[in-house]
Amino acid sequence: MTPAARIAAAAGILDRIAEGTPAEQALLGWARASRFAGSKDRAAVRDHVFDVLRRWRSTAATGGGETGRARLLGLLRQEGTDPDTLFTGEGHAPAPLSAAERAAGHAPSEGAEAGDLPDWLWPRFRDSLGEDAAATAEALRHRAPVFLRVNSLRATSEEAMAALAEDGIETRPHPLAATALEVTGGARKIARSRAFAAGLVELQDAASQAVVAALPLTPGLRVLDYCAGGGGKALAMAARTGGPVEAHDANPGRMADLPARAARAGAEILRRDRPAGRYDLVLCDVPCSGSGSWRRAPEGKWRLTPEGLAELCTVQAGILETAAGLVAPGGTLAYATCSVLDCENGAQSAAFLAAHPGWRCTGSRQFLPRDGGDGFFVACLASPG
Repeated sequence: MTPAARIAAAAGILDRIAEGTPAEQALLGWARASRFAGSKDRAAVRDHVFDVLRRWRSTAATGGGETGRARLLGLLRQEGTDPDTLFTGEGHAPAPLSAAERAAGHAPSEGAEAGDLPDWLWPRFRDSLGEDAAATAEALRHRAPVFLRVNSLRATSEEAMAALAEDGIETRPHPLAATALEVTGGARKIARSRAFAAGLVELQDAASQAVVAALPLTPGLRVLDYCAGGGGKALAMAARTGGPVEAHDANPGRMADLPARAARAGAEILRRDRPAGRYDLVLCDVPCSGSGSWRRAPEGKWRLTPEGLAELCTVQAGILETAAGLVAPGGTLAYATCSVLDCENGAQSAAFLAAHPGWRCTGSRQFLPRDGGDGFFVACLASPG
């Protein structure tokens, strides 16, 4: 496929997304119907689609319309690419621009439109982040870096970097976490690399790793990952403690790949349908808006509603209440989100403490994209001894 044909394909996919089709489903449908497209073509089309999804509002403004074609025109204008080099009408390229298209478009308005956020969300975003709001919104409009976690059960950072380099993957240490490597070249080779297959590294955001690094973990503790999902944090905790970590999720299917991942990493993970007894540390990486990771999953910010956010906050409070009963006296309940919204973060942990006399916060931190990784929040809540 030519670069112009990729633009045309992305425009059609974006139209399906605008009609309500989930992005991954729309991309998969196109790929199945386009057997002629090679892996590089599929990757390029996907990049175009996600670049627009991150800038759904601003590309409509600069492109002068809400079709996939207009939004891609807006994206090219934002990136300083001459649209006439791609909108040629030749072969499978998009048709040439009309006079109306050339005249359409405007600079995004300050605030929600320029920040690529829904109007209802911008005030909450601004109230939560203050002077960091505009910079955080801007960061979420761009692609996220790729990070790896060095599995200390298998290798040192130096050994992992050397093994990755042998497969053409360039990395460098990142200051957010001692185990974090930022991938600077060859990211698409990771899944097929020997370092990955041997369990030397796992894909994990640097701020997610920093959350685990902030936990009071020592060998011998009984540890539970209460909202384990795919198990990335459970694996990271097991690497820190050297012992077993128990993992639970309300949807056990999310942990289906965890045994294989644990075997590759040399980590002992025990899946629990019904956690019982008391734990020295319970991590609750709760369901949330995902606002800190919208660079990776930008569709989420356009599908989130005020009602949906309120429902998430209710779920979070319920999880905290349930998980608190699993914490041993003097133990730690670690509350984490990949959100930058205060209603899910500081306000949520403060409400828990207000409702549970004797509990206290021993430390909390909000990570923002300015720190290098995704937006994350973690608070360590100590139970009465």
